[in-house]
Amino acid sequence: MLTLNNIKSPKGAHRNIKRIGRGQASGQGTQAGKGHKGQKARSGGGVRTGFEGGAMPLYMRLPKKGFSNAKFKKIYAIVNLNQLESAYDSEEVNRETLIEKGILKGQNKRLPIKVLSNGSISKKLSFSGIEKFSKSALEAIEKAGGQISQTEKKND
Repeated sequence: MLTLNNIKSPKGAHRNIKRIGRGQASGQGTQAGKGHKGQKARSGGGVRTGFEGGAMPLYMRLPKKGFSNAKFKKIYAIVNLNQLESAYDSEEVNRETLIEKGILKGQNKRLPIKVLSNGSISKKLSFSGIEKFSKSALEAIEKAGGQISQTEKKND
């Protein structure tokens, strides 16, 4: 019977640590793997990342030009037509029903929604509160007889 007084780690789970600087016989005595004196042999010694011995470091020599839109990028929760086809039967599609049906989970519950045309749709669905539609998704929805509320109707 397994009790607290006879618990053991499985074989190979524990490995003895390398005991550095414990005399000549250990094989890691004298300089203990730190070489001969110098900055890196000292306690707290060593140089910071990118330090090049006082020369101008590479990260400071390279030009810092250009523009990245990463800070301003808008991230959408993606919903595909094939997901809507399998989850809905001619009813209204909005944020609440998408969460209820398990299509939007986690962080995507709070993000703006974009519908993409991955797959096909044959059901008449009405959309409200959806921020964006791809052009091909918009065409597929209208072809199937679906409706999109005019206030949110944007395509990209």
